[in-house]
Amino acid sequence: MQVTIKNAHLGQATSLLFDLALKGKQSRHRTKFIKLLAERSKEVEEQRKQLAEEHAKKDDEGKAIINDEKYDIPDQEAFKKDYQELLDELLIIEGGDAQGMLKTVKKVLDECDKEFSGQEAVVYDYLCDQFEKGDGAE
Repeated sequence: MQVTIKNAHLGQATSLLFDLALKGKQSRHRTKFIKLLAERSKEVEEQRKQLAEEHAKKDDEGKAIINDEKYDIPDQEAFKKDYQELLDELLIIEGGDAQGMLKTVKKVLDECDKEFSGQEAVVYDYLCDQFEKGDGAE
């Protein structure tokens, strides 16, 4: 089994899974899955800062100029394009030690009886789709 999640959906997926009432094995596997998402979210944020620094105006010493805790980025379009590419990249979780965890989280999503609406419903649908696509990749 292999599951892919776009960087853009990491935070929302984490929140949705975090709020589910689970116990035992399901809770432990959900927590392991959330840790993987959180680690990737941290990497994405570090990469976003690197992109901002690369696109920012530089001072005489070659350091990025920061005004009001924001990078001074003259070409916002170029930065947004690079940042969107980062958000479109995929986190791939597959096989090995992750196999049991992925099957458990898929089961949790399949059997979830919580009602979702709005953005939560969209994220739930996205996660279910990703797990269904990954189910054949064993």
